[in-house]
Amino acid sequence: MENDRQIRHDEPPPPTLPPSARQPINRCNLPAVILGSLSFQRHPVALEIDGIRDLHAGLFQMLDRLPEATERAQRFMDYMTVWFLLEEPEEAGSMPGRKKPARVKANYRRLVRGWSFDSDGREGAVLKRWVESRFGLLARHHAGSLLDRGGECYQRYLYEGSRGLYATNALESQLDLLYAYCQYELARTHPEQTHVRLYRGINRIDEHEVLERAERARYRVLLNNLNSFTRERERADEFGDYILEVEVPLAKIFFYNQLLPDLLRGEDEYVAIGGVYEVRISTL
Repeated sequence: MENDRQIRHDEPPPPTLPPSARQPINRCNLPAVILGSLSFQRHPVALEIDGIRDLHAGLFQMLDRLPEATERAQRFMDYMTVWFLLEEPEEAGSMPGRKKPARVKANYRRLVRGWSFDSDGREGAVLKRWVESRFGLLARHHAGSLLDRGGECYQRYLYEGSRGLYATNALESQLDLLYAYCQYELARTHPEQTHVRLYRGINRIDEHEVLERAERARYRVLLNNLNSFTRERERADEFGDYILEVEVPLAKIFFYNQLLPDLLRGEDEYVAIGGVYEVRISTL
């Protein structure tokens, strides 16, 4: 983890989030124009989805009493199973005696796994649309550019996102609580830190929306509303000729592979909410 002293403060006023990349309303304590800005990267504050910590106050009070992260993770997963009736679909509204839609078993764990396999798949569409709803940041890419709102790619994105939610059990609410738990764990295990340095392999900088070139090897870019990174610089090199290095506010971490046991294996992956960031491009 890195602290906020590594974020540059001696620059001219930074570019803000373009209107075309945000919605006018969201379900968060900050509007998209602020949480998606470069100023937020430099001076982050806690982000909270409306009502989640209050609704699940009992869960977090219970977690406060547990000293071990592994036990907290297990209690969180048990809570999710019980609260959302993940093992009792009939109790959640699925009609008994009928052939159950395949999506009735979809849950937060399957979404995270699906994202890890293919962020441009159906699970990725659901997660990106969840970010749009909760944080007001519009997706920029999903199996192609989404800038043309009337285009085939955007229509396919909407279809995949809707199809991924159909016949599921409060799937977006499960994601709300997963994000809240992730933020709880980061605040508890890294109370003095505000940022984490993450890496992403790319083949060229124009794979991203460049808003401004700050100086040699530094760019201000508009990232997709949800992105995968790794803590390991050497791992990022396997996915591109260049390394994109970025200081990500902990408040924008949606999930990381050590949060829940046995959910993801291998790469030390972090999934981060997007917006405008200053990044550094380098090679090994």
